Amino acid sequence: MHSVSVAGVTLHENGSILCIRRRDTGAWQIPGGVLERGETIHSGLCREVVEETGALVRPVRLTGVYLNLPLGVVAMVFLCDLEEGSIDAATEEAREVGWLSPAQVQARFVPAFAVRVSDALAGRSEPFVRAHDGVSVVAADGPG
Repeated sequence: MHSVSVAGVTLHENGSILCIRRRDTGAWQIPGGVLERGETIHSGLCREVVEETGALVRPVRLTGVYLNLPLGVVAMVFLCDLEEGSIDAATEEAREVGWLSPAQVQARFVPAFAVRVSDALAGRSEPFVRAHDGVSVVAADGPG
């Protein structure tokens, strides 16, 4: 059995990316989480982003699908537009919320999660498809 999660790469006008530092692990990631039963993909994405950051976003396009092999989690990542809402400094799920440059993302995220941001910024019309072990990308299917 697999679970399905969603995450959003939301860009600021200056090119920085909306990111969180998780309370449970201390890891830096883009906001997202597991879909709830009966929830649509886009509504789940918007719910997760607002819960973790306070920001209201609009999904623009699917940029990648990522399989965490050890956990059996399939994550769909979307490029998002910031609609409105103030960004919280911290939330119940995030000990820090902030805008990171692409270089900061590469430095602070583990490679398996940093690639989600670089894939979203690549501007490719079709989504990347990758598998990872929780730290490193171990496979890419098709053109990705």
